[in-house]
Amino acid sequence: MSSQGPASSTTTTTTTMTTAAAATLLMEKHAAFIRSIDVKKHEDFEYWVSEHLRMSGVYWGFSALYLMNQLTETDTTGVVEWVLSCQHPDGGFGGNVDHDSHMLYTLSAIQILCILDSLNQVNVDSVATFVAGLQQADGSFFGDHWGEVDTRFSYCAIACLSLIKRLDRINIPKAVEFILSCQNFDGGFGCVPDAESHAGQTFCCVGALSIAGALDKIDNAKLAWWLSERQVPNGGLNGRPEKLPDVCYSWWVLSALSILRRLDWINTTQLCEFILNSQDQDTGGIADRPGDMPDVFHTFFGVAGLSLLGQLCGTQAIDPSYALPVRVLQKLGLL
Repeated sequence: MSSQGPASSTTTTTTTMTTAAAATLLMEKHAAFIRSIDVKKHEDFEYWVSEHLRMSGVYWGFSALYLMNQLTETDTTGVVEWVLSCQHPDGGFGGNVDHDSHMLYTLSAIQILCILDSLNQVNVDSVATFVAGLQQADGSFFGDHWGEVDTRFSYCAIACLSLIKRLDRINIPKAVEFILSCQNFDGGFGCVPDAESHAGQTFCCVGALSIAGALDKIDNAKLAWWLSERQVPNGGLNGRPEKLPDVCYSWWVLSALSILRRLDWINTTQLCEFILNSQDQDTGGIADRPGDMPDVFHTFFGVAGLSLLGQLCGTQAIDPSYALPVRVLQKLGLL
């Protein structure tokens, strides 16, 4: 079976690093890059236009710091207080203070509290009430009260309730049934039934099925084939056929393959090189591909991908289903 995607799906301008630099994960520089984001908030336009998703940004940053063993110099107390200030009376969390409750940010908030060993500071039953209240009769989940349905929200609901040990609050068989209805003829999953297969959605569906104990209901080999075809000649992974490779898919694709125990279906050495070549040697941080500007989103998913590749660069292990460090899940008694 070919582990390479179609050659026509890769046309990208790259800046090549030296072999020595590319072989090393610049942990201290990446940690400094992540910490600088808050320091520079008064001068960065990007900081303010991303205000609405700050909760997820903090999750990406703190997860990356934890995986790189760089969390010790961070004000964790202040972060926990901020997270708790984003919770609403309905039990859900917003993406920032004064932003509406949403499934996405509720999971990010719970993940942050798990990382910082502070889950005991939140009323988990109110969180469970918010999440369970968004499940629909067909098993799907709304993201919030406005009614958008997406398999991302199915993953968020199942992962969140599992972390707080409240999975019994939802109808798991119906949730699984809806997820399975979103699988396509090519093996991949879309955001709703009959939607195009996408690697991000595929992670959400595979991760949710893994946590729900329902992996036996999918065609493992067919799905793994579609995922392995996401690798392109330069070693990177894309999210759909004929698209450019992107470091974030080093998580979305790789985590799903890891759950399916099919990591050997791609060239992991080339993928590792692609991720490391996407580092910014001057400022720290990892970009979507070599030569582009780094950001916290791709920094986390690049580090997470390297962790899944076997901790080649000294990172801590990450769990492919929960997208959290293994050590955190062990403390919670989930592994």
